[in-house]
Amino acid sequence: MAIKIRLARGGSKKRPFYRIVAADSRMPRDGRYIEKLGTYNPLLPKDSEDRVKMDVERIQHWLGQGAQPTDRIARMLEAAGLREKATRNNPEKSKPGKKMAERAKEREKKRLAAEEAAKEAEAAAKGAAAENATGGEEAAAS
Repeated sequence: MAIKIRLARGGSKKRPFYRIVAADSRMPRDGRYIEKLGTYNPLLPKDSEDRVKMDVERIQHWLGQGAQPTDRIARMLEAAGLREKATRNNPEKSKPGKKMAERAKEREKKRLAAEEAAKEAEAAAKGAAAENATGGEEAAAS
């Protein structure tokens, strides 16, 4: 029997409230569970002590029995200091596709060309200002 430590949803519509439970992995999310290990109320502020309540001893017992926490529970356990922080796999799906990557390269080329043109225009303006300044000095000297 594969045991999972997971969230079982309660609460009304648009007002979620979760129980942290140890359950057989084959049971439905809100179905039968073996033991209630705590609660999670996502509506409370993140710094509230009542947001996540866990029975640490029982969670350690179930982890010792081979129970596997879900990703969300694993994060809660890491925050509580009961597990080592794990490195997570950032999916490749979030990377832009070929066309979007090409468009980004084109935008970057245009941006660099515009910056280069602005630098050249600024240099030309400084040169023209310097010529005007020297031309004005020559006229004043003569």
